[in-house]
Amino acid sequence: MHGRDAHSDEPVRVTAWVRGKVQQVGFRWWTRARALEIGLTGYASNLGDGRVQVVAEGLAADCEDLLALLRGPDTPGGVTGVTEIWTAVGTGYPGFEIR
Repeated sequence: MHGRDAHSDEPVRVTAWVRGKVQQVGFRWWTRARALEIGLTGYASNLGDGRVQVVAEGLAADCEDLLALLRGPDTPGGVTGVTEIWTAVGTGYPGFEIR
């Protein structure tokens, strides 16, 4: 699965792990708002090790847009790194949730 073919109109899933000061700073809510603006579905959840996991489904170009925002200067808190993997879509999500 390439996942990064921004010209494809097939939906993909990107799972991103965001490191830094990203818990208790409104990061998940900010991520949800950006994802909904872009038109993605999925969720954002706090992990026990201090990271936030973001799972988003939609067009590859839209997922790339969300990743760029996660890595950008306007995130709440302070992001020190984002690692992502691309896969085929799963069962799908009805919206974008905070978990």
